[in-house]
Amino acid sequence: MSRVVAGLSGGVDSAVAAYLLKAAGYEVIGVTLKTWTGGSSRCCELDDAQEMAARMGIPHYVRNTATEFRSRVEQPFIREYLRGRTPNPCVECNRHVKWAQLLEAAAVLGAEYVATGHYASVARIENGRYAIRRGASQRKDQSYVLYQLTQEQLSHTLLPLGDYEKEKVRAIAARAGLLAAQKPDSQEICFVTEGDYADYIEQETEAELPPPGTFVDEAGNVLGLHEGITHYTVGQRKGLGLALGYPAYVTRLDAAKNEVVIGGEPSLYRTAVRCGELEFMSVPGLATGETLRAMVKIRYNHGGETATLQRNDGDALTVVFDRPVRAPAPGQPAVFYDEAGYVIGGGKILSSE
Repeated sequence: MSRVVAGLSGGVDSAVAAYLLKAAGYEVIGVTLKTWTGGSSRCCELDDAQEMAARMGIPHYVRNTATEFRSRVEQPFIREYLRGRTPNPCVECNRHVKWAQLLEAAAVLGAEYVATGHYASVARIENGRYAIRRGASQRKDQSYVLYQLTQEQLSHTLLPLGDYEKEKVRAIAARAGLLAAQKPDSQEICFVTEGDYADYIEQETEAELPPPGTFVDEAGNVLGLHEGITHYTVGQRKGLGLALGYPAYVTRLDAAKNEVVIGGEPSLYRTAVRCGELEFMSVPGLATGETLRAMVKIRYNHGGETATLQRNDGDALTVVFDRPVRAPAPGQPAVFYDEAGYVIGGGKILSSE
């Protein structure tokens, strides 16, 4: 069977993915990407990955990717928040760090494939292109954060957990004697280990932080003072410090005016979003003026809504939803799916209507 480099994060999902591949007859080599510098508390992840590789009887290597992770994930994350946008760092990490580095390791080790523990599948579809398909587990499906993977990356990718539920994965780990069987899931932003993301930005950026500004309502009336736009995101309700007599939410961030716009629940809903930085997967692209029906997710935990994709001039696309969606946030990806659950493509939300 083929040789495969399996990314081992120290968690249960990546360990079981490697275990399943070995059980299927692949020659598996474990590789852990070290994305941090210094004596981070995350160093225990390396120990866990090494221990699980030893239990599976596979070789294990560590690849230092801290420089790449800093430049391709952390710094863009900070820049986006300073612009009043809400990024998803996992999307950037998967394409530009995780897959890029695992494929480099595969080339060095003579492996044909790379594999991870993501809950999604990859297949070559009828038109000859490779595409990610939604995982069988709706609760754990991670196809959303893989929409930027290229055809070259996908052609060398194995995703063994696409048909599994989390509980089944933990049961496999327990039977195999892997110590990660009951290990908690990793936190959402792996590099924010203390405090919240706003604390992280304050500690890590050399740029001038946005100063305190004003909360305003939809009509522009001043409601109070905010701490700086890096502390807020569209849809946020907690931590506003406003007593308005009704449930108040962040509906928009205006970085140019340093304003956080506040409204009630109905004002969160949008009928369309405009997307840029487009990436296509199951299709080569859409021509200017072309339309396509799709199911669209506007954030990781969004169930999706049917919509029409309308390709605009230049690198832009408008998504017109059949029903309004709640709190689309500029900077977050909108990911498009076909009826079979394959990723058509996606783009970053620029604005909403």
